[in-house]
Amino acid sequence: MSAHNLDSATKNVSVPDMATAAVLVKSNFSSEGSKIIKGYDFEDGVDYSALLDSYMSTGFQASHFGRAVEIINHMRAWRLSDEPVTDLDAEEDRQPEYRANVKCKIFLGYTSNLVSSGIRETIKYLVKNKHVDVLVSSAGGIEEDFIKCLGSTYLGSFSMKGKELRANGLNRIGNLIVPNDNYCKFEDWIVPIFDQMLAEQKEHGVVWTPSKLIRRLGKEINHPDSIYYWAYKNNIPVYCPAITDGSLGDMLYFHSYRSPGLVVDLVQDIRAVNCEAVFAKKTGVIILGGGIVKHHICNANLMRNGTDFAVFVNTAQEFDGSDAGARPDEAVSWGKIKADAESVKVYADASLVFPLLVAQTFAKDD
Repeated sequence: MSAHNLDSATKNVSVPDMATAAVLVKSNFSSEGSKIIKGYDFEDGVDYSALLDSYMSTGFQASHFGRAVEIINHMRAWRLSDEPVTDLDAEEDRQPEYRANVKCKIFLGYTSNLVSSGIRETIKYLVKNKHVDVLVSSAGGIEEDFIKCLGSTYLGSFSMKGKELRANGLNRIGNLIVPNDNYCKFEDWIVPIFDQMLAEQKEHGVVWTPSKLIRRLGKEINHPDSIYYWAYKNNIPVYCPAITDGSLGDMLYFHSYRSPGLVVDLVQDIRAVNCEAVFAKKTGVIILGGGIVKHHICNANLMRNGTDFAVFVNTAQEFDGSDAGARPDEAVSWGKIKADAESVKVYADASLVFPLLVAQTFAKDD
């Protein structure tokens, strides 16, 4: 058919019903209670608090960030007096003054790379100002805090060659560089403390646990830049179920040859961290990263049939079945987060978003 004939054949013919039905589907939607997507208007100038407030209506991970701000502020604001008195409440639990002073217990977990980074200072702020109640980290998240009191970590690049760095005694953590001399300084500092701990174990029957070890090191470092100095000062427990998985483990290994006998008991700590959750009236968890840190906190809250508030921040995906990648709903299936809990996962690098989360929550009152 020629172009002329085709044009004649299609003149005055209506759009096929199939196409109309496919494209012009009518919406069945009530906008009541729904947020309208709208971002920050820079015509209003630069107001960082208003900018971050606008994330809730921006969409995508910005809205997850906004939800995380809401949940953290809810866990901070909760008091036992918000709940009705029940027949199961003990006499003390019924007293209005007591109820008004019982807060949600907040667990903060973070992986070692965050302490290597500048997020260390954000965590230190929270601990120094008693904004969190329980800390859980990996071995690197403990030792790097003390090592930074003894020597600096420097900005490098992700593309620096491992072979060249190794030849020059430099260790790379992402785009951070840690001189190996820092670990030598760490050994010089910690070995005499291990010697004293061993003596106290032998002479006074002290049973050391990872949390007691960290508390002792926080006391000994006596440095205001240290997270664990402030944890010691403020009596905030720090749990590290994988205490040997890092330089601390290296130092314990070497010490076991030089002065055998120092024992660090894990069993006392698993009871202690579980009891932190079990005997809390309400719990909230903020977990940066994944792995053992995320699971240890969530599993402790399993003992109370789940936490009440949960904020996860990491970049892991769920498709490989990893605990790090799991969304909060998977933890609900295990009883680690309550079915009616407030929860969100922010898919983001914690070094980008955690200081902003703190700025919109804990730091707003200070």
